[in-house]
Amino acid sequence: MSKSSSAPVVVVTGASAGVGRAIALRFAAGGYAVALIARDEAALEAARSEVESFGVSAIAVPADVADADAILQAAERVERELGPIAVWINNAMVTVISPFAAVTPDEYRRVTEVTYLGAVHGTMAALKHMKPRDWGRVVQIGSALAYRGIPLQSAYCGAKHAIRGFSESVRSELIHDGSGVRLMMIDLPAVNTPQFDWARTHVLRKPRPMGAPVQPEAIADGVFRAVEGGAHDYWIGWMTALTVLGNAVLPGFMDRYLARAVEGQQTAIAVSRERIDNLLAPAPGHRTEGSFGAEAGSSASLLPASAVRIGVVAVGALVCAAIGAAIRRR
Repeated sequence: MSKSSSAPVVVVTGASAGVGRAIALRFAAGGYAVALIARDEAALEAARSEVESFGVSAIAVPADVADADAILQAAERVERELGPIAVWINNAMVTVISPFAAVTPDEYRRVTEVTYLGAVHGTMAALKHMKPRDWGRVVQIGSALAYRGIPLQSAYCGAKHAIRGFSESVRSELIHDGSGVRLMMIDLPAVNTPQFDWARTHVLRKPRPMGAPVQPEAIADGVFRAVEGGAHDYWIGWMTALTVLGNAVLPGFMDRYLARAVEGQQTAIAVSRERIDNLLAPAPGHRTEGSFGAEAGSSASLLPASAVRIGVVAVGALVCAAIGAAIRRR
């Protein structure tokens, strides 16, 4: 593929299915040249063909984000074949849906290496090229679970919490250096992706999203608009905002309330003995949407996190002032 001379370049990890594939297609629709990174070469090629149907350049780079050298080399290839990377989106993830006591140390390590260290490796690769040019955007695809852990997802929640802490640290360093590179975090609600069909699990019934999920295309549109926007952190969907703020105000209540998520993350269907998971190797059936489309929302609000926090504090202050005034009048 020849180098694009005009289109901005976006790199998407975990781009062969789910949210990553939807993001790649949305950026292609917005005129970006797209580099797709994931493990499954055949699935990547199919995604690349979809991206190119928008008339933009694209390359498929088979790589495991847990392999730092492979991701650094992938960035070099993107720069060489497509041009300067404008946006790098760390989206790749794996999970184990299981009670903590049933998760093995190797499974925990693998979730951490892909979901957390994959974001670290992608950020390293992006900043290597962006910092000397003093421009570019690195986007971490986070989750409401980066603020509030839920049962059966301890490895994944731990990795998402780690991404948030790591990103805040690196962002402060970029600000200190006066860098023009921006590091963003976009936190998601439950999404209808294939992960519930191929995540490794040690529960007896087929996993499902917690609550009503959102379609990947709605998430992708939010990510695209966030990258074009001016805030550092965004929440997609009011359920994300309620989860984050609720945990900040009433963490003990959230502990007890979310205990019911043990049942809420399982369907009535028994897990098949033939189930193939994607923890160590790609699973078949790469696609954008999962199995819960009938209950999934087709849109989601894009909320600047800082603005929502300020709004909540302001409303709280007004309520307190009104209560105080009413008491004084008595």
